[in-house]
Amino acid sequence: MLVWATVYPYRLHLKISTLLDIMYTYWVSPNFNAVGKKCRIRRGLKLYGNAKCIFIEDDVQIGARCVLEAYTEFQLASQTFTPHVVIGDGCKIGTDSHISSINSVILGKHVRCGRKIFITDNAHGASQRDLLDMPPNMRPLYSKGPVIIEDNVWIGEYATILPNVTIGQGSIVAAHAVVTKDVPPYSVVGGNPAKVIKCLND
Repeated sequence: MLVWATVYPYRLHLKISTLLDIMYTYWVSPNFNAVGKKCRIRRGLKLYGNAKCIFIEDDVQIGARCVLEAYTEFQLASQTFTPHVVIGDGCKIGTDSHISSINSVILGKHVRCGRKIFITDNAHGASQRDLLDMPPNMRPLYSKGPVIIEDNVWIGEYATILPNVTIGQGSIVAAHAVVTKDVPPYSVVGGNPAKVIKCLND
């Protein structure tokens, strides 16, 4: 291993990895409706649905092995949708994160997401009794409402943002938080379900 570290040092690995990510970004970009300037999409991205419903603005970084979903139809339930996903200027999305939309998911400018976060505007079924006897993956897709994450929000690792939620500007979502309700601007929230821990504009 010592010999290999000498022949192929870590700094060289980083340079090669960066070059491969740049090439990957150019390769995958035509799948989207738009990709802005100075974006970097790391390798292993999974796209499901119609990526033409996804808009990526300038200076966005998307970590390795992320999943982006924009479903225009769900054939098992004969449903159609018009999803709209926007990832705003300067957003940073951590490795292994997952964004899913059948309605609308909007990330404002300079949103910072840790690793393995989950943002969704939908779920399988509305928890109605007659649907619970169906296999979960066959239940109709359902959206309570859009997800809007305003500018300069910081979302910690493993956080989950559920449908019909607006996270106000400048807020911080703690790691592992499950956000089920709106978050006021300049607030710190944490827990499951997430609650306001501190107001930053006091």
